[in-house]
Amino acid sequence: MLGAPVSRSTLRRGALAGCALMVALATAACTGDADPEPGPGPKPTKTGKPTDKPRQVTFGAYGTDEEVAAFQSVVDSFNATSTTRQVTLKSWPDHESALEDVLAGDAPDAFLTSRIDLGQLVNAEALQPVSLLLDERGVDFGDRFSRDAVDAFAMNDDLQCMAYSISPMVIYYNTKLVDWDKMERRDYDVPTPNADGVRDRWTLAEFGDAARFASRRGDRRGVWIDPTLQGLAPFIYSGGGQVFDDDREPTSLAFTDDGTRDALNQTLQILRDSTLTPTNAQLARATPVQLFKRGELAMIAGFRNLVPQLRDAEKLDFDVMPMPTINDRATVGDITGLCLSADSKVTGDAADFIAYAVSDAASATVAKTGYIVPANTEVASSDDFLAPELEPADAAVYNASIRYMVVPPFIDQRLELIEAVTPFLERMVTAPGVLDLDLVTEQIDEASQAILSPPDETETPTETPTDDPSDSPTE
Repeated sequence: MLGAPVSRSTLRRGALAGCALMVALATAACTGDADPEPGPGPKPTKTGKPTDKPRQVTFGAYGTDEEVAAFQSVVDSFNATSTTRQVTLKSWPDHESALEDVLAGDAPDAFLTSRIDLGQLVNAEALQPVSLLLDERGVDFGDRFSRDAVDAFAMNDDLQCMAYSISPMVIYYNTKLVDWDKMERRDYDVPTPNADGVRDRWTLAEFGDAARFASRRGDRRGVWIDPTLQGLAPFIYSGGGQVFDDDREPTSLAFTDDGTRDALNQTLQILRDSTLTPTNAQLARATPVQLFKRGELAMIAGFRNLVPQLRDAEKLDFDVMPMPTINDRATVGDITGLCLSADSKVTGDAADFIAYAVSDAASATVAKTGYIVPANTEVASSDDFLAPELEPADAAVYNASIRYMVVPPFIDQRLELIEAVTPFLERMVTAPGVLDLDLVTEQIDEASQAILSPPDETETPTETPTDDPSDSPTE
């Protein structure tokens, strides 16, 4: 397991939204989110005893041990509803491992996937679309699920997988080190509370002041943002820049774009300040997340899956804020979906399981672990997800940030791209001394082009004219 102002985000997803709209119109008459009814039982013999064994269905999921255990609970609950089919859970540690197995032809009947892998799965013809199958099972695409998450899995005029979770990048902050009341009394810029008294939006300047306030004493540092495409993308989009030169078929990164350079210039004034960010010595002995858990770092960017380990950290009080705004609100995120294998021999049973897995009860089971933001909006707005008795107190920030997510284009060479440009990004963000932003952004774009639009080595060289007399204009 790469947001933007509403207008840009809407335009970028226009093609996908059109596809998803067709799905929504087709299912507008569906209501409720009822769990699928068990299928008809096997035909009884003369003695009235069934002779058929339950049909076997496999479901694949990835994640931590706690997440996998929650998925096992969902599987167990589904199996308890029927004697005619039996679901078995297969697990992977991460989505890369899952993708490798599926592309190798070892796909479960139904499986969890990341949206960033969807292009490869569709191109490999590893999926069968789910829209009609879930429509038949009464799944309400229109009102009960995040439109952004559903749109993200629309491709080739169909819904390829059913949206399961959608987790936007947010800022985690230590509430003891970033104390809004103290900051305000000492004339720091602080976010303005909304009508409900919640600080749900802040500027880059307020973000910088929070980092400075938290760094004013001892070895504590104010902020760490990963020097990666994903880490920098929200700031670029918020400042009016672009990450890719094209949102559908990119041939290069767009770090030399004037808007991108301007957004980076403003952001790097904070991220390159050695008094605000962890020292090399601190990073040598601990990760940024570990420093945050110890109270040595005030703010980090991350996704919902950080919550369980932060809740377990001793003496840590934390909350969340949306990503800071330069011009417009923007973030990026991780979206997952439940897919059907093209090779499944029990498609109907697998579709029944997916319909059950996205139901209120089943989604709540996994949401309670704290790892995901469910795409099921009923569950996302319930106490099962918001957990008002637990941190973070402002969990509604996740739901509010979803509308500002920018969904990246499909890139098969994603890992190669990351490997090629990360050294330049790290130099841009962390290297000491004077930064030549123009030079390093040119290097970033050039490195990306070698991956996204490599020279065609099969091209035939242009032939030079020959000295054949027959080619002469005169005899």
